[in-house]
Amino acid sequence: MKRVTSVGAIAVIAAAALAAAPAGANLASAPLPASGFNQPSAVQAEQALAANTAAALGLGKGEVLKVKDVVKDADGTEFVRYDRTFNGLKVVGGDLIVKRDSAGTVSQITYNRNAKGVGLTSTKPTLSQAAALAKGAKAAGFKATANKGDLVVYVTESKPVLAYEVVTSGVKADQTPSVLHSFFDAKTGALLDSDDEIKTGTGNTMYAGQVSIGTSGSAGNYQMKDNARGGNNTTDLNGGTSGTGTLFTDADDVWGTGAASSRQTAAADAHYGSQLTWDYYKNVHGRNGIFNNGQGARSRVHYSNGYVNAFWDGTQMTYGDGSGNTHPLTAIDVAGHEMSHGVTQATAGLAYSGDAGGLNEATSDIFGTMVEFYANNATDKGDYLIGEKININGNGTPLRYMDKPSKDGRGSQDCWTTGTKNLDPHYSSGPLNHWFYLASEGTGSKTINGVTYNSTSCNGTTFVGAGRDVAAKVWYRTLTTKLSSNSNYAAARNGAITSAKELYGAGSAQCLAVQRAFAGINAPAGTAAC
Repeated sequence: MKRVTSVGAIAVIAAAALAAAPAGANLASAPLPASGFNQPSAVQAEQALAANTAAALGLGKGEVLKVKDVVKDADGTEFVRYDRTFNGLKVVGGDLIVKRDSAGTVSQITYNRNAKGVGLTSTKPTLSQAAALAKGAKAAGFKATANKGDLVVYVTESKPVLAYEVVTSGVKADQTPSVLHSFFDAKTGALLDSDDEIKTGTGNTMYAGQVSIGTSGSAGNYQMKDNARGGNNTTDLNGGTSGTGTLFTDADDVWGTGAASSRQTAAADAHYGSQLTWDYYKNVHGRNGIFNNGQGARSRVHYSNGYVNAFWDGTQMTYGDGSGNTHPLTAIDVAGHEMSHGVTQATAGLAYSGDAGGLNEATSDIFGTMVEFYANNATDKGDYLIGEKININGNGTPLRYMDKPSKDGRGSQDCWTTGTKNLDPHYSSGPLNHWFYLASEGTGSKTINGVTYNSTSCNGTTFVGAGRDVAAKVWYRTLTTKLSSNSNYAAARNGAITSAKELYGAGSAQCLAVQRAFAGINAPAGTAAC
C-alpha cells in the first residue's frame, strides 16, 4: 500500500419467467472450485457440457448455449447463466439461468421473457442491411463515427423475431460517447428496442482526504498501477476523448496535492475509489474483480473539457473534470457506481431502458453507496444520498435521495407504477433505491453519520429494516443468480425474496424485511413469499 495525498474524492421490459425443469433432468458436471464465483475453470467446465445441457432442457434444433457466468454455493448448488444462439445468430433476450443441486439435478430454470424456445421458421430478412443501417444512424441523433449491423434473433415480450442489431458509435452533444444498439424488425423495419453500452452516473469530488493506494514500481519510477488488485490502473486522457490515456507516474510515490490544479489529484481519487470497490466486492461478496476473473480495470481521468459526468463503457471507467474543470467526478461512490455497471454487465446484463434500466441504475447506486460505507472514510462518510458533495444543482442538494427519491424534483419515483418503465433509468431507479433504504433502515426517522432520514412506505406500513449489509447481500445474490437482461420490478421482488430465503431462511427477520420493503414500494407481487 502506498501513501497518497488527495482531497476527496431497450424499451418495453417483461419479467423473466420461472419454469419447472424437465422431469429427471440431470446435468452433473465435473467438480467445480469450492469457492468463488465465475472462476474461469468453472465456466470452461460448464461450457464443455453445454450441448448436453441444451438437450436435457429440450431446447430446439439450432439453439446453442454459451456459458456466461457460474455461481456456486458452499453446499454445491450451482446457478449457471447462459446466452444463446440460433443457427449461428445471436439471440438477444434469450438468456437463461439453470439452478441445480450438487448431484446435478435441475430444480429451477429462469427464462428471460419466458422464452423457452427461440427458433424461427426463417432467417431471411425483408429489410436490407443498408436500410437498417440508415435507420440506426437516424435513431442515434448524433453524427456517427461508425455504424455496423448484423442479423440477430430478438426476443420480444410475445415471441422471437428476426431483427437487425445496428451498433452506432459517436459522441452526443453533451460530450458523452455513445455506442448505441438499435434493434429493427428485419421484416417491417419497426424499431423494437435500443440500448446504449455507455452507462453514465454522477457523484462526489475530492473529499477522501489523505489515503493509501496501491501502486507499483520503485523509487524514481512509481506507477499508478495496483498489481495486488488485478492491475487496476489510472491514466490521464489530458482532455482527449479516446484512447487509453497515459499511465500516471511519479518519482516519490506521493500523488496529488488535494487541489484540482494538480493533475494527480483526480487520478488519486479515482484510483482510491477503484481500490475500495475491488476490496468491497472481494471481501464482502467473494467477487474477484468486475468480471470475476482476477483482472483489474482502467480508470481514465481528465476526459474532454468541462465534462460534468462519469461513465462505464464496457471495459473501463472514465471521469470528467466537472464544470470549469475544477470539480472532477472522482469520489468513492462514483467509482463504486461505475464499476458496478460492469458487474451488472458481467452478470444479469440488465438492459438500460424500461424497468430493467431502472434496476440497472439503482444497482450501481446501491453498491456505490455500499462502497462508500465500506470505506469508512472520515472525510467522506457513508450516506444514502447520491452526489451530495458535488453541488451540481447549485443549492447544496444531492442528485438523488434513496430514502425518498421524489425529493430530487426531477421525476424520480418513490413507488413503482406501470409507467415506471417509461422513465429515464436515473428516475426509474427510484423505487429500487427506495426499497434498498427501506430494507436496510426501515420506516421512520433516523440519523446516520449526521444525516437525518424519515422514509415512509408507499402502502402505509411501518417496519424495521434488516441492515444495509443484509440488503446488499440479498441484492447481490438476486443480481447474480435470479435476474436476466429484461427483468422487471416483479422479477426483482420475486428474486430478492427467494434470495433472502436462501441466505437467511424462510420466515427469517431478514427475509420479512426484504418482502415488506418491496411491498412498501408497490412492486408487483409474485409467487415468492417468506
